[in-house]
Parts: sequence; C-alpha cells; structure tokens
Amino acid sequence: MRWFEKMILFLMGGASYLGAEIAWRGVTHWTMFFAGGISLCCLTWLDARPGLPVLAGAGIGAAGISAMELLGGIFCTQLLKVRVWDYSAEWGNVLGYVCPKYTMLWYILCLWLLINMRLIRLPARIRTIN
Repeated sequence: MRWFEKMILFLMGGASYLGAEIAWRGVTHWTMFFAGGISLCCLTWLDARPGLPVLAGAGIGAAGISAMELLGGIFCTQLLKVRVWDYSAEWGNVLGYVCPKYTMLWYILCLWLLINMRLIRLPARIRTIN
C-alpha cells in the first residue's frame, strides 16, 4: 500500500471514529481522531493476514482499540489534564478508561469491518483464481 493510500485510510478512520463518538455519546475529543486513524490502519493490516480467521482478527482489533483507548485516556488525563470519558461506573472497568461492555461493542464493529473488507476484495480474489 502506498503512503497516499495509507494517509487516506488514516483520515477516513479518524473521521469515522469522531463521527461514531458524536453519534453515540454526543461529544468527542480531537485526540480520538488519531485513535480512529491508527485503528483503521491496524484493521487493514489485520485484514491482509490471509491465514487469520475473521473472528480472531475482530478479537485482536477490539483488544487493540481498547488498549489504545486506555493509553489515550491516560494521555489525556495526565498530560492534557482533561478527562475525555469516564467508565468508572461500568462493570469491569480499568481505571475508568475501558470496560468489557465497550470492548464487546468494538469487537462487533471490528467484525463488521473485517467482513466487509473481505467482501470488497472478493472480486479480485475470484479474478486471480480464474
């Protein structure tokens, strides 16, 4: 993948992440643009692993996004002195930054994205077989 394609992918991921947060919570923070860009680039990298089952890829993606949200939450709180979100009331939360409920939602979203990425590439795979 060329650098221009990676940049477009990063921008799409960042914009989508901000849009999803605004749709879900009604608010977002500029740092989440970077989390979204990195997340979509990483999911594309996972999708390019031919032997990786889509369910496992979604699990790795959800864990990665949750880890990024944990680090992003710590970064925002400690360095920027702003608390972007607070999941401390959620069951199983880690420092109030991540929780199983949202990791499961990330899993569902990653699964949907990975399935669609494979479906988009399917015609190219069929052409190479014939």
